Order: sequence, then structure tokens, then C-alpha cells
Amino acid sequence: MGTATVVLATNSRSMPKLDGAVTDKVYRFFESVRADHAAASAHITGIDGATDHRVRVGHIDAEHRAVMFRVDDKFGDATYIYLGTWPHHTATELAEQSTLRVNPVNGVLEGIVGQLDGRGDRKKRTVVPDPTGDLARMAAAAPDGHLTRAGLTGADLTDRLGLDAETAARALAATDRDSVAEVARSTEVSWQQTALLGLAAGHGIEDVRAGLSFTDTPVDTDLDENEQILAALEHPATKMQFTMVDDNDELRRVLEEGDFKAWRTFLHPDQRRFAEKDQRGPFRLSGGAGTGKTVVLLHRTRALARRDPLARIVLTTFNKTLASGLEDDLKALDPTVRIATSLGAPGVFVSGLDSLAAGAVRQGDQGPAYAAVFGPGLSAHRRKRVGNEAGWAQAAAAAGDGLDARLRHPTFLSQEYVSVVLGNEITTVEEYARAPRAGRGVRVSRTQRMQIWRVVEEYRRQAARNGSLTYPEAVAIAAAHLRLRADAGHPEPADHVVVDEGQDLHASHWRLLRALVADGPDDLFIAEDPHQRIYGQPVVLSRLGINIRGARSSRLTLNYRTTAQNLRFAVGLLEGGEYRDLEEGHDTTAGYTSARLGPEPTLVECDSAADELDVIEARIGRWLATEHSRPGDIAVLTRAKTDRDILARGLVQRGIPATVLDDDPATADHVQVLTMHRAKGMEFRYAILARTGSDRVPSRSQLRHIPEEDMAEARQRERSLLYVAASRARDELVVTWSGGRSELLR
Repeated sequence: MGTATVVLATNSRSMPKLDGAVTDKVYRFFESVRADHAAASAHITGIDGATDHRVRVGHIDAEHRAVMFRVDDKFGDATYIYLGTWPHHTATELAEQSTLRVNPVNGVLEGIVGQLDGRGDRKKRTVVPDPTGDLARMAAAAPDGHLTRAGLTGADLTDRLGLDAETAARALAATDRDSVAEVARSTEVSWQQTALLGLAAGHGIEDVRAGLSFTDTPVDTDLDENEQILAALEHPATKMQFTMVDDNDELRRVLEEGDFKAWRTFLHPDQRRFAEKDQRGPFRLSGGAGTGKTVVLLHRTRALARRDPLARIVLTTFNKTLASGLEDDLKALDPTVRIATSLGAPGVFVSGLDSLAAGAVRQGDQGPAYAAVFGPGLSAHRRKRVGNEAGWAQAAAAAGDGLDARLRHPTFLSQEYVSVVLGNEITTVEEYARAPRAGRGVRVSRTQRMQIWRVVEEYRRQAARNGSLTYPEAVAIAAAHLRLRADAGHPEPADHVVVDEGQDLHASHWRLLRALVADGPDDLFIAEDPHQRIYGQPVVLSRLGINIRGARSSRLTLNYRTTAQNLRFAVGLLEGGEYRDLEEGHDTTAGYTSARLGPEPTLVECDSAADELDVIEARIGRWLATEHSRPGDIAVLTRAKTDRDILARGLVQRGIPATVLDDDPATADHVQVLTMHRAKGMEFRYAILARTGSDRVPSRSQLRHIPEEDMAEARQRERSLLYVAASRARDELVVTWSGGRSELLR
């Protein structure tokens, strides 16, 4: 009995959707190929006169055939590369002209399914790079093409990238960025799509080549043709379209998911590099909404777990809701990943940071950590959790009237306390007088620092008497506790820490993360997007013992979720803001592009709140009438909870299956009505941003009493929140309001 290797390609867009019964037969067919190749070969036949002699069809049942290629290595062992399943006669005709080859320019494996014209007849297509007079003429006929204006030539596209002549000519003739993107989406070859989208966004040829891991020696000419094909399976750009099946569970998961849930299995070479490459120390990956940062984190977590099954890995993010989503996605990516149930146990421990902090201090004497955070005399343990702004008004009143009114506001005091006092573990007025205040908009004199410190001391005394503790204080205590244990010779509780939504963390969070794992290779992997900062305070990680400078940072720019039209709208909302990364460096949206096209966002000004509800109801009804749409594909997002609740009730009264989404997971059988904050980390096929009038966006309550020096930062948070909300829509985005239009929408 001999076995064979099975490699699966992403589904051809021309392949019909298979029902469950056929999918199960395909699974059983390839399961038999992997288990007993000799027996299965009786159901596999070649095609006389086929363009590629390696093409085969597999007999799935009386009506269906699988199109694949058989490639034998030098020892005679077979690898089957599967392209898809079609009805019998269609599969045979497509197989006759399908090709499998290594692109000679870049070394990427390309499996190209034949095409049928509109009458079902065979249609010839060019697949080999062949710069011809036709290519030159087409390029010359379009001197105003988007790529031509950027200085690109036909030779750049064919000789440097490896595009076929037909695709290159159409790309050169495309007049604008969206037209180039349309050409990209017309090809089923994944690397070609990525290369053209990068060029459309303004990336240079060499940047595109580097991103796809192309080299100047793409093919080993000492190998025969079959060996070259097998070697090409290891190319990072090949893995965008092909995956080798390791076991039958993986085979079933991939086959049953229809569209292959490409984010789970097929990564862009840049993404794969970040997911798999060893890092010398902390590493930061940034990128806009929808660029796949979280996908990379999940694959990296999986890679670390596979590399060492006994490794202690922490996967964490801002809150428990997002953490729960990460755990669900990790299990979907690989159900075999070991999930740890406690901090410090082998496997992947998934937790929100507040819960992580609580778990970090359950063992050992916490007294020294309290003293390190609060100073001597205030180390009594406290159990009552309170909000960050609770108690500051009383403390300011008790400390006297000397403090400037703009510095007495609870928002300013609580942020100063979290960012500066807790972030630097300050326990004395002398330390506070010298402390850096990175990211704090309001300047304070030495005299004002003395006055602020009196309020801080009073706040801490009252909290000690009340037995209350804020969540940032609990995080600071956990960080101090772990650091003191390490100083005493105890090992850190993690070998690797993987962090999502890094832009929303404050300084004590970062101190905790640094204390979880020793400084060294693959210690901290961080994903962030400064444009999505709606919670955290600006920090400089190098001041907190985390070095992400230079080669320890990189950026993703290709959006896989949002259409190009929705992306342009969402990015436009950011105009006018200054965005800083985790090293206080300037961050930009330059180079962002989308892999998808769709309709322009619809902006609807309504006569009244009732009229707005009518508009929302009508739009949802239209979407629900669309084939394959489910209520759970639709979301209605609001800035305020009161508006969320009112809209949800109104939709239910009008017969729309809607529900408020708060802490519970989203459901498929209800339209989700949620706040813009709750939408963080989620995506929907359709989204409506409702009640976005000038009286609600930006939030007046959030901006009330903000010191003038902090107003720009506060307004930028509102802008970022709207950007987060707008980027949740995959296909269609609608924005509604009544009254005056929000200034952020102008």
C-alpha cells in the first residue's frame, strides 16, 4: 500500500458551489488517495490530448469529476494538486486545457484552470509571459494608463514580475487605480492579484517583488520539471494559493468550507513571513483595519505552539470580549492547538488583560507589589472595583482650591494618573516632579505638579479607606508583582506573548506584558493600528523596556475585508488628525489598498428620527431579500447606547429580526444593533452607521469640560471611532442622520 501527498488550491471562481453530499464524496476520495494511492488510482484517469500531460480527473461519483495534476518525484512518489470539482463533461473539457507550471520569472507555482465561453465551448487563454508586438501596441495606445503614468513599462510587468502578456497589456491600458484593481481581480492567480493591487496603490516594482519574496534566481535549473514544481510548493507566494494537507481533519475542514475561508489557510507572503519568522526580540506589526493583523497573530500563535507543544503562550488583547473572539478564531484555525486554562500552564492561554492581571496575582504575597505601586502605608488589599474617574471630584475638593479649574476635571486627573503616575510607578512628589509626560497634551508647571500630587495623595487615601481599586491600578499591581517575583529568581509565567489591538493599551498594560515574559527571542509580538485608538493613552514603548524600533516594526497595507470604495470613505474620515504609533512616530494611511470592489457608500440625510428609522428598515429589507443574505450579515451601529436601544426596539416593532449586541456573541438569525465601540474587531457584510448627526457625532458628553490642550486628542478619538465603525462593512455601507450632518462626515 502506497500513500500520496495531496495539495489543495483555492477554489476556482468558475467552480460551482458543491452541496454537502458531493463535498463529503470529495473528502472521501482524497482521504483514500492519501491512505492507499495504488487502490485510489483506479478512479483517476488521464486526458488524451491535454495541454498539460500531468492533468488528471478523479471519479467522485457518476456526475462529478475532480480536476487535478499528478506530479511524481524522482523516487516515483506521487503528489496530487487539486484545482476543483465540476460536473463530469465540464470537468473533462476544463482539464484538457488546464495547466500547471512554475513561472520562470519568479518561481511561483501556477495552476490555471481552463475556461469556457458563454456557450459552454472551450476558450483558449495565454498563460506564459511573452512580451510581443501586441503588448507594445496596447501599451502605446494607452499613454495615460495609471501604471504608465507611474513610469512602468510592459517589460517591468512581464520580465520583472512574471505577468503574462495579456494581463500585463490590460493592466497598462487601465486608466485609473480602480481599473487596475479590476484587472487584478480578473485573474485567478493569487500572486498576480496582489502584485497588481500593490502597483495600483503606488508601490514600486522592487517593493512588490520583495513583498512576494521574489528573487533573482527563481528556478533551480538543475532540477527536472517535476522537481521544480515540487520545489515551487515551498515558495511563499505559492502558499497563497496552495496548501499541503497534513492530515484528514485538515482535509475535511478545508473542503467543507466551500470558499476555503482563505484567511485561515492562505497567507500573503508578507503575512506568512511575520507569522513564521523568528524574531530577535519584541516585534510590532501595524496596519489599517482589514489588513489581516489579527490573522497574522493567530497564525503566529499556531506556529509557536506547533514549534514547541510545551511552550507557555499568552494570547491577549484589550478586553474579554475581543479575547473570546480570538480564542474562537484560533480554535477554528486549528482545533488541535492546546488551550491552557491558567496562566503559566503549557499551551495557549487566551485572556483579556484585566482578567490576565487578576490571574497574575493569585499566588504569593501581594503586599510588596501594593507598596511598589502606592508607596508605604497604602498597601492594604482592596477588593471593590471602581471606574477610572470615580472619586477624583471628591479628592480634588478635599485637596483644596489651589488647583487650576481645567486641571480639576476627573477626566484629566484620571488620565494623568493612569498615564504618568501608574505608568511610571510613582509614589512620591519628587518622582512626579521629574516624570516624563509623553502624549499628554496639557502642559503643567512644577507648581501645578505639586498641586496635582496633593490630589493624587488624597485620592489614594480615600481609595484605601474605601477598599476600592481601579482596573488600571490592578494591572499596575500585577505588573509589579511579576517583576518582583522575577527579581527574586522566579521564572516569568510565559515564553511568548502575542498582543492584539496594542494601540488601545495604557502604560501599566505594557508594564504587565513586559513582566509576563523575559526579554529575548520571540518574546512579544504586537499588532496595532494608531488610527483605531479609541481607548488607550499614547505611550513610548522604549521607555517601558520594549524595543520595537527599526527592523523590529513593519506594516501591512493590503485590505482583505473592505471594498476599495468603503476603504476610501473610512480613510477619508481620518483626514485632519495626527496619528502616532507606539514610539510616538508619525503613522500614515499612504499605500493602503483593497483587494475588493463594490458600490460607493450611501449617505442619507433624513427629515426626522422617524424618517431615519424608515430608511434603515427599507435598506435592511432590501438586503434580506438578497440571495444568501442572513439577518446576522447586517449590523446597525450607533455612537450611544440609548440610540442603539431605541433603534433595536423600533426595528423589532416593524417586523425586523433585530437584537442588541452587548456582551454576548453575535447571532446569525438577528440583525445586530450595537455601539461603534462594541463593533471593534468585528465585520459584517452590510453595515449602517445610524444617528450620525452633528448632535451625536462627535459625542458632546465626551467633549464636555475637556481642557483645550486635550481637545485635539479627544476629537481625534471620535474620528478614529467613526473610522472603526465604517471599516466594519465588507460589501455595502450606509450612513444615516437627521438634523445637521456631523462635521466628521464633511
